Amino acid sequence: MIARMVKVEIIGPNEQLLETLELVRELGVLQIEPDITSFVTAADEEKIRSLSLDEKSVAERIFFEDLKAKIDEISAILPQVEVRESYLDPGSVLDSIAATVQRHGITCREWCRKRETLQKELAELSGYTVFLGALEPVFARMNPNSGLDFIGVTIEDPAALEELMRMLTRLTEGRFELLTVKAEDGTLIGLITLEKGLAEKIRRTLGEQRVPELAFPAALADLPFPEKIRSLRTRIGEVNSELAIINRDLTQFALRWGAIYQGVRRWLAERLALHANLAFLHQTGMCFFIHGWTPAAEVARLREALDGKFGGEVIVEEKQILEQDLDLVPVTLRNPPYFRPFELFGRLLPLPRYASIDPTPFVAICFPLFFGMILGDAGYGIILLAVALVLKQVYRKQAMVRDGAKILFISACYTIVFGIFYGECFGELGARLLGMEGAFIVERRQAIIPMLYFTLSVGMAHVTLGLLLGFVTAVKRKTGREALYKLVSIVVMGCLIVLSLSMSDILPRLLTRPMTVALIILIPVLFFAGGILAPLELLKTIGNIVSYARIMAIGLASVLLARVANRFAGMTGNIAVGVILAVVFHTVNIVLGVFSPTIHALRLHYVEFYSKFMVPGGRKFEPLKKFDTTTDLKRR
Repeated sequence: MIARMVKVEIIGPNEQLLETLELVRELGVLQIEPDITSFVTAADEEKIRSLSLDEKSVAERIFFEDLKAKIDEISAILPQVEVRESYLDPGSVLDSIAATVQRHGITCREWCRKRETLQKELAELSGYTVFLGALEPVFARMNPNSGLDFIGVTIEDPAALEELMRMLTRLTEGRFELLTVKAEDGTLIGLITLEKGLAEKIRRTLGEQRVPELAFPAALADLPFPEKIRSLRTRIGEVNSELAIINRDLTQFALRWGAIYQGVRRWLAERLALHANLAFLHQTGMCFFIHGWTPAAEVARLREALDGKFGGEVIVEEKQILEQDLDLVPVTLRNPPYFRPFELFGRLLPLPRYASIDPTPFVAICFPLFFGMILGDAGYGIILLAVALVLKQVYRKQAMVRDGAKILFISACYTIVFGIFYGECFGELGARLLGMEGAFIVERRQAIIPMLYFTLSVGMAHVTLGLLLGFVTAVKRKTGREALYKLVSIVVMGCLIVLSLSMSDILPRLLTRPMTVALIILIPVLFFAGGILAPLELLKTIGNIVSYARIMAIGLASVLLARVANRFAGMTGNIAVGVILAVVFHTVNIVLGVFSPTIHALRLHYVEFYSKFMVPGGRKFEPLKKFDTTTDLKRR
């Protein structure tokens, strides 16, 4: 349900402003409204002015922003480690921190610069890793005084390898050896082994043919090829050691100073938040004014807190919410524990406006009902019940998953109930093994038409409820013609249904004439209230009702798939194989049985139901409050 909000004005002496704002932030119940047009009269608006900050306050804000930026820079460099919470009062050490953070910033930036340089060098050296791994065993077996020379080449096109082999054979008369290794980017790296007397000739020819020689760092240019390989391996080890030292120093620094900087940063962020809200406040020569919104249930607590701290010097005055304010009032939802998890579905769409209706309670009632009607299998329901309990226990600290598990638990309970009504437990298996042959209501496979009538009746009730809620919303928003249109639409639909049933001899024929006369009278009213497109909207509403036939159709598909699973498993002639196949097919059906009912039940709400009454576009209630310290601690 949408919590009732109150428009309030807090008034007090100018010298109590910051303390008042700090107390309001600690309470976390007031959303400050920048636009005061609807809070004060035109005469009063001329007397008050926006709060002007003095030179000291401006300098303080600049100092806070600069200090916070420097701490953020250090925090971005430091590794994320668990640190204890600092109990040092940040306000008492700001000057010391401001002097220290300058020195620490230089140190951390130097560490960061060295680390980036080493990482860049390591990335460059690592490009030779594959090549090194292939060549080191070769050089380990070779005699340094063998009189051989080595040339490394890069072959970007594998098709050019044969041309290179022919060229080397021609120039060396076959006195060479070529070893190739594929690099990570797909290019080939080749090592040509040949006599030293032929090396210079081959290098010159390779240059003419534009076959690039393998490039090594400049520091290794004058070393023999085997020495290059050993030096590369040695340098990679040295770089890794230097990086480990830098990372160790950063970790030690974070453990020593992280908690202090974290506490100071949080304090600065809160103070800057207060400064940011000062721009939305107003004052006269002696008093300040804070205008905003608070839940009606919190007004008493707000008033008591201000009275207790300031002894009546700061007062809270309630203002009347005007008609033009309705679209500006922020929205917060307050639902009972049973309904609260279903707010998860509401968060997928924009918030309803203040003067409309929160659909959460209706979703909480109808969604599990539709889910159970579609799936309707006691065996599947028991499995989903167990899954919901496990999810709720394992993810109890994750609010979204926990709410989803609660919704699944409730839906599974409805699934079990409808499974008993339908006489289904893993398809017809329960009917045979558990003695559920006599279903309490209907066997869905044999009664398609009755099930169709049943689901259409449910659709009629659900859509009618949406129109009734639309009528209530229109009355609350004081839109008379819209309220009349919703009401007339309900009556017209009722007349059409009674007329259809009477013409089909389901109801007495005597009702045909009165319903016809009623429709003749109501159609002009419908045009008046809804405009020239009113009949089309009425046809759309009837189409919405027909859409509820999906409840019968999707449920029937689930029943038939379960039956196929049982029959197919029974046809194998082997108990073990049959059980395995039955488990596989039923598992697939359960997965489909979770997603299909969820998607289609939500669609029936979002499209067919919400469109009848919900007015989206509400402002989220975002009160001024203290930052959540646990979030920062977990982030570190």
